[in-house]
Parts: sequence; C-alpha cells; structure tokens
Amino acid sequence: MFGTYFYHQISRKMVVAFGTLFNNIEVRRTNSSDEVVESLKIPLSYGPKDKMLVRISGDPNLNPKVALTVPRMGFELTAMTYDGARKLNTMGRNVKTGTTGLKKQFNPVPYNYDFSLYIFVKNAEDGTQILEQILPFFTPEFTFSMTLVSSMGIKMDIPLVLNSVTSEDTYEGDFATRRSIIWTLSFVMKGYLFPDVTDNAKIITDVTVDTHLMTEDVPAEPVFIITEDSTAYSTNNLILDGHEFDDSTRMRILTEDSSEAAGAGKTVSRTNVVPTDTSALTDEDFGFSETFSFFPAGKTHDPVSGTDS
Repeated sequence: MFGTYFYHQISRKMVVAFGTLFNNIEVRRTNSSDEVVESLKIPLSYGPKDKMLVRISGDPNLNPKVALTVPRMGFELTAMTYDGARKLNTMGRNVKTGTTGLKKQFNPVPYNYDFSLYIFVKNAEDGTQILEQILPFFTPEFTFSMTLVSSMGIKMDIPLVLNSVTSEDTYEGDFATRRSIIWTLSFVMKGYLFPDVTDNAKIITDVTVDTHLMTEDVPAEPVFIITEDSTAYSTNNLILDGHEFDDSTRMRILTEDSSEAAGAGKTVSRTNVVPTDTSALTDEDFGFSETFSFFPAGKTHDPVSGTDS
C-alpha cells in the first residue's frame, strides 16, 4: 500500500477552485447623483487572517503603493476531515481503457475541506456590496464541476456549502488606529481523495459459468411431477430422479435432492461467453458468441488443470 508514489494534485485543485469562485468581485462608489465615480476590483490572496490584519493595521501611514490596501479579500484552507456519510464501497473500482490494457483505480475516499473567506473593508458599505455578490448563490450550497483525476477522465460535481457569516469591527482605539471591518465566511467543500492508478490491468476475454446441484440424501423411490395433461384413465409425469430409470435420453428435472447418479454435486450445464474479437478493448463496439452445453450424467471440473471428468 505505502511506498508507491502518486500525486493527483486534488487538494491543490480544491484550493484553486475555491479561489477562482471569488476572484472577480468589485466595489463601485457613487456620488450624490448615483453616478459611478470609482470602480475597484477586489484583490484576493491566500493566507491567514492574522497575517493580513497585521499588514493592514500595522502602520496607518504606510505608502499606499506599498501597503496592503482595503477593501481586499483573503482565504485559507483551515482543516480536512473524513466524511463517513459519503463513503463508497471500498472495493469498487473505476476503469478506463488504455492503449495497452486497462487502467484501474479504487473508489475515492470522501473528505471535507474547511475554508474560510475573509473580507477586509474600512467602511460598512463596501462590505455589504461584496456580501451581496456572494451570498445569493449559496442556498446554502453551490455546486460546480471539476476534473479530479485527468488520467482516468474522472469529473465530479463538488458541493460548496456556506456554514456561517460573522462580522468583526475593530473600531475601538485612538484616532491613529486604522479601522478594520472583517467579514468571515466559513465554507465546507465536499471533496474526494483518490488512490493510485494501476496500469496495464488484464482484460477478461473468456467467461465460463458452470451450474451444478448440491449433493443431498437420495430418496428411496423415484420422484415424479404429475403434468396437466393427465386424465382419470392415464397419468403423465416427468421423472425427477430414479436409479433404475437413469437413462441419459430420458427427459428429467434435477432438484437438490437428486442423487449423484443423476448429476447432483456435478456440473450439469455450462455457459461460455467470448468476444468475437479477442483483441477488442472495453470501450469498443464488439460482438460476442455464447455457447451452452448440457451434461445429463454430470461432470466434475478441475479448475487447476481446466479439464472435466
């Protein structure tokens, strides 16, 4: 299990996808005539809130060309937790046809990615403008599609759930302290982590199914089924089993209490299915041939040698 290197960059894709959702938000300021006098595209960066807050409020006299200006937004991945409610069958597999064989990959493991989005503004109006461009799309989730494992062609719908919205106003302090209003939006992204991909897996091209009956105690007398065409003067029947009636040409129905002489415990029928083109790949359009065989006396199959007796 461990020691095989693989890296699908799924966590990185989750972070990039989250940031992409919020990288085109702007704030517009108007005059008394409701004319737009300033339009600001809100910068977005990855990083913890405390580090950004220190940069913003550390020196109110910083050159605006150098300092971090507001309004701005930041986000970070805060936690990853296993989600057992979305667990898939551990032994389930995804399969894709390659040039030399099959690519196989076991089912993914569900993990929740906890994200926090921070909105830094210096007045309430800027904050509400940004919020109203985000909140209407979450009810409380927003779903988008993302390619998780490109080599397998796996594309999934990923829900992003908005859990809470909180506000923090650092207005208290002297006149030299810069005011910062911070909105914090908490999200959960319901993602998956995939295991490694197995290349050149073999393709099954021959399927054989044997049908046999269980061995039980043999009844002392033959067992019959009375058919519907019987009359008051004649009885028509099908024999189920009978030692003295063991004729391979006779029509018989075998049940679980049939004797070994009648084929119980042995292979009584066989179905074999093979493709018409054994070199065909799984995603190609190919036909198949089916062969059915019946063994009245029963056969014993040796799976090691592949022979019957």
